[in-house]
Amino acid sequence: MTQILIRNATILTMDAANGTVPFEGDVLVEGTLIKAIGRGLAAAPDATVIEGAGKLVMPGLVNAHTHSSETFFRGRYEKMPLEVWLLYAYPLLMGPVIEPRLLYLRSLLLAMESLRNGVTMLSDCFFDPPAHELDRLGTVFRAYEDAGIRANVSSGVMNIHTLDALPYAREVMPAELQARLAFGPPITASAYIDYCLAAIGAFDGRAGRLKFMIAPSAPQRCTPDLLTACYELANDRNLPFHTHVLETITQAVTGPELYDKSLVRYLADLGVLGRNTTIAHSVWVDDEDMALMGAAGCSVAHNAIANQKLGAGVAPVRRLMDAGVTLALGTDGVSSNDTARIFDVMRVAALLHSAAGPNYEQWLSASEILQAATLGGARSALLEEVTGSLEPDKAADLVILDLGAYPFTPLNDIAKHLVYCENGSSIELVMVNGEIVMRDGRLTKVDEAAILAEIRERVPAYLAQHARIEELNQPFEPYFAEIHRRASLRHSGPYRYAGDAPAWPSNRGAR
Repeated sequence: MTQILIRNATILTMDAANGTVPFEGDVLVEGTLIKAIGRGLAAAPDATVIEGAGKLVMPGLVNAHTHSSETFFRGRYEKMPLEVWLLYAYPLLMGPVIEPRLLYLRSLLLAMESLRNGVTMLSDCFFDPPAHELDRLGTVFRAYEDAGIRANVSSGVMNIHTLDALPYAREVMPAELQARLAFGPPITASAYIDYCLAAIGAFDGRAGRLKFMIAPSAPQRCTPDLLTACYELANDRNLPFHTHVLETITQAVTGPELYDKSLVRYLADLGVLGRNTTIAHSVWVDDEDMALMGAAGCSVAHNAIANQKLGAGVAPVRRLMDAGVTLALGTDGVSSNDTARIFDVMRVAALLHSAAGPNYEQWLSASEILQAATLGGARSALLEEVTGSLEPDKAADLVILDLGAYPFTPLNDIAKHLVYCENGSSIELVMVNGEIVMRDGRLTKVDEAAILAEIRERVPAYLAQHARIEELNQPFEPYFAEIHRRASLRHSGPYRYAGDAPAWPSNRGAR
């Protein structure tokens, strides 16, 4: 079995014994696993030796929540709340589905950027309306297999009409526009579960590092029988149950308006909060919500950058952690974040939550941020026994950084440098499952230059087509903006915006 010995390095294991305290030593990789960590380790005569002097070895980062479906919309939108942005990034009136080669390139681009920036594992809430097709899901899995990344991949589902998943929508939108959104019968719970079972059989465990995950889009977008069926399947197969909850002020109003309770309490009453449950966002939660989530052992994927790009507000992260919720970090999609860099999310999350209040003892530390970016993310993906820390018998998912680079010069505290100074520019090597997938600035498993050239050649025509789809959906924008405005004025619970500006210049027209 092949061995790789990294010797005389500075090591940051993120395990229970050492946490974020670095030490000097060696890392021995055998096959796909870490064989040993210590000083003066011996390796086989034919082992590959990597000199680690002046280098930092740390676990690969985990992106706990992203959407490969958005990768071609980088730098396309701004100044839109989620409810308006969705109209363009996930249009109601759709054109032809993206063709297979572009679907592959879109997924591969996300994997390539992730690996270059030290992300060795991601959870992709892949969304591919209008149908669920195994061949198209398989294209995404193939891209991740080819790139060499570890990933959990879903085929996100919703089966409640958009206008019935939002407060005030049927009231504010003209009948002639509503009529344009008659999409036919939605998928049933039994049909989706059959699809998931087929996907598990076809793709779960592929390449030893790819898994399927169950991802109902959001509680208000899925019927109760679909939510409970998804949860039961996730528990039965030990897969993540990954969903979006309370991202925006509109969603804070959605629960009381549609169910007479918060969306978290709605999920709790359905019995779908548990160890397998990962909630993306969790911005507009209240004290009772957080207590329920903590008692159930849920995880939260905190998307610190995307939440600000879409004006969603600031999640009460410290209080979630105090309630017992596992904190993970996500970029969200490349349209609502514009990069796939978890290092960026780490820095923003650390700084953002220092603005939460004057009690600086409650601000997030660099160690807590690193925990969320590694083991917390792995736990949210049900992979904490596989990845997220450097320990013997865990997968060799690791990153080597140059401690002589600008972000570490002069060197003070490595954990703080990683959170506040590093942006991925110091990365020299990335390893996933014992395989070197990036070294000396070059991805080893794909022809990066050729892939980027093909994307530059082919994607402009796709984006021109998408611009026409945006035009078709533009007439709906004023009404989604009005839903956002009404919800903002109606909300009476915890307030998750950081500033003190009024919701609107005046309340004229509020109902």
